[in-house]
Amino acid sequence: MTSIQIQPLDVKAAETAAKYIDTLTKPQGSLGRLEELAINLAGITQETFPTVTPPGVLVFAADHGVVEEGVSAFPQSVTAQMALNFLAGGAAINVFSKQIGAQFQLVDIGIASSVQHSELSCQKVRMGTRNFCKEHAMTRNEVEQAIEIGINEATNLIKKGIKCLIVGEMGIGNTTSSTALLAALTSHKVDELVGSGTGINSQQLKHKIKKIEQALENRQYDVRDPIAILSAFGGLEIAGMVGAMLAAASHRIPIIVDGFICTTAAVFAVQMNELASNYMFASHQSVEPGHRFALSILKKEPLLNLQMRLGEGSGAAIAFPLLHSACLMITEMATFADAGVANKE
Repeated sequence: MTSIQIQPLDVKAAETAAKYIDTLTKPQGSLGRLEELAINLAGITQETFPTVTPPGVLVFAADHGVVEEGVSAFPQSVTAQMALNFLAGGAAINVFSKQIGAQFQLVDIGIASSVQHSELSCQKVRMGTRNFCKEHAMTRNEVEQAIEIGINEATNLIKKGIKCLIVGEMGIGNTTSSTALLAALTSHKVDELVGSGTGINSQQLKHKIKKIEQALENRQYDVRDPIAILSAFGGLEIAGMVGAMLAAASHRIPIIVDGFICTTAAVFAVQMNELASNYMFASHQSVEPGHRFALSILKKEPLLNLQMRLGEGSGAAIAFPLLHSACLMITEMATFADAGVANKE
């Protein structure tokens, strides 16, 4: 697997941006978190006047063997069907990607059936993960292969000129895997992390909790080894997102993190390289209970709370204009001196 090198934020660039923002024609601090975003973006990009356009949206699609345990309201076949919907431009993330002028790429990293389309990047590691209630979801080699695919796909978009990365996913059963991953990593109680995912009822939710708890007891893994935990519980699209985030951070590209599944991937990316956290922005607060917990691990405060739980990168795409506005603020606003306006002194 490719060795990823991530540099610390450029403190000097961030400090220069902060001082410049204080000269703009507004009371100091009056644009609140928007000013904070601009300062962080300066530190990420090493530019006093950062830019995040054009953005890139990278969606990984894969299936989960654990679906055969009845943990989802939708059948596994929906993953492939939704992949075709993405490729036809009919999904929410397509609409939001178009709205923000993003380059869009869908990656088949492990759909459990064959999907053919000229716009699809077919990088299938295997036809879905194994059922982690019965055995490890992936081998260690499969996890590393999926991470490598994520690195390569993100690097390809970066070479095409994107200045901000939005990562998304599609995979029936992936809230089950995400819950298991966080519980395994932190020993947190499953019933405090688990949510309804695709919309299961209360009885199905109890069943989902029981299955995850049993799997946590039955799988053997080293809690200090993020790849071992990913191997135990999946999924391929989660590992792909881990790689994509690591690649973006290594190229000083800001990352907008989406909901529960994507944030779980972000947690594991930071487990592999803690400096990756500096390059991440939390887009929104999902209604999935585990999302707040995952954000707390990252020490990130979400930009929005719209009661969303779709995934796909949809929340991140909706939050993107906030980062764009932060860039426009610092690049286009006049200073007091430029405008001939008296400041408070």
